[in-house]
Amino acid sequence: MTKSKKIAVVLSGCGVYDGAEIHESVFALWAIASAGASYDIYAPDVQQHHVINHLNGQEMPEKRNVLIEAARIARGDIQPVSELNATKADAILFPGGFGVAKNLCSFAVDGADCQVNPELEKVVKDFHQAGKPIGALCISPVLITKVLGNPEVTIGSDADTAKAIEEMGGKHVNTSHAEVVVDATNKIVSTPCYMLDANILQIADGAKKAVDTLIKML
Repeated sequence: MTKSKKIAVVLSGCGVYDGAEIHESVFALWAIASAGASYDIYAPDVQQHHVINHLNGQEMPEKRNVLIEAARIARGDIQPVSELNATKADAILFPGGFGVAKNLCSFAVDGADCQVNPELEKVVKDFHQAGKPIGALCISPVLITKVLGNPEVTIGSDADTAKAIEEMGGKHVNTSHAEVVVDATNKIVSTPCYMLDANILQIADGAKKAVDTLIKML
């Protein structure tokens, strides 16, 4: 039943501190394929907010492109998000990582007053208006909330982030490892992943449950 279903996966770079969280991204892709569905991968063709040395957490004096970095995870099979619209896939999924809050929107700097990349804002609204499901892992629900205004989502139990979601008009539900929150009205599926102190098995479990739930909505 799911073989003809396609999920658009949007990455925010490569690496937890300045791009897409690699474990979440790979397990999401694995979960989609395991469910018998397929995926296309997208990322915005923009400069990263900054570049972080993942050995020591320090900012590096260089510039990188989000699409080029995300292509590392996609093994080169990736498209600019400017080419994505709701006719291209049955659902859309956002893995987490600080790149979501730095490159896809400015939440890491501006909190509830953040701005969303205009191409991404258009894409999210397009899928929502088409009645197609949206999946959000880790920190990604902040982006979805900023665009749509009133979804019910989870980022786990971080009080500051939950407060920001409420300030943006959303409803936050506290969850633990691999728990999934479904907003049936807006067709949004979210799970906390590395927003909690999780191990890699819990990340795989959360990604799988979120993807399976997303596909059941198709």
